[in-house]
Amino acid sequence: MRVFVTGASGWIGSAVVSELLEAGHEVVGLARTDLAVAALTAAGATARRGSLDDLDSLRAGAEGSDAVIHLAYKHDFSDMAGAARSERAAIETFGDALAGSDRPFLFASGVAGLAPGRVATERDVVPWAGPDAPRGGAESLAFEYAERGVRSVSLRFAPTVHGDGDHGFISTIVGVARAKGASGYVGDGSSRWPAVHRLDAARMIRLALETAPAGSIVHGVGEEGIAARTIAEIIGRHLDVPVVSVAPEDAAAHFGWIGAFFALDIPASSLLTQEMLGWTPTHPGLAEDLEAGYYFRSAVR
Repeated sequence: MRVFVTGASGWIGSAVVSELLEAGHEVVGLARTDLAVAALTAAGATARRGSLDDLDSLRAGAEGSDAVIHLAYKHDFSDMAGAARSERAAIETFGDALAGSDRPFLFASGVAGLAPGRVATERDVVPWAGPDAPRGGAESLAFEYAERGVRSVSLRFAPTVHGDGDHGFISTIVGVARAKGASGYVGDGSSRWPAVHRLDAARMIRLALETAPAGSIVHGVGEEGIAARTIAEIIGRHLDVPVVSVAPEDAAAHFGWIGAFFALDIPASSLLTQEMLGWTPTHPGLAEDLEAGYYFRSAVR
């Protein structure tokens, strides 16, 4: 297949590009910068210049491809409403371009917030919809196109997609521990975070592209939930700093913006995804990746 990928030079997207190319697919990646163009070209993909706000480029990319994998998102915490509007516009653009074609449209979503305090599954429905919802209600909107001849598939990722080079949530928590001189967890540290290795996630996406039917939900989750205290203890040992409990009311002051997320108990399962796709995560888990030392190489990541 000729596959148009947004976020193709990003953390997950670059792994997906390699996975698709190795499987014999042709990849066209959306590239906002010269650096992204160079990275895609070096990987063996074709670059299409544009951005999430360049709807003409998105439309042309979709119309000229056999499938779309939409991984890009504006992770701008200072303008979440604007990011949601951009996401909704992108979903509408892709959906309209693919309508009536039965071509695959895979789009990024998440497991966080689906079922706090219990293990979320692929059967859980996203509890928000509409333009004012988180991510612009993208999942509900995309599934409307499944009724219009689009093979819409939701890619729900764990909040932590880890591996060598990760600069996301875990890297941020390591940075806080380094700056504070203590590795913290919230409350009793029993809150659980699901996680998946970046390369396992990429393989799952490729399998979903090839086989998942319209309206499918797949969970990019390799581990249902790692306790926050376990994460903090490994970080503390590697940085040689004390491991401390942070009261819930002090989480924002200690951790900054990530404190509210780190306090969440949001375990999630991928058993149904594994059964449907024949997918088994095989790469290192989060604790093993932390023990490997990637996250502690320097003070600036």
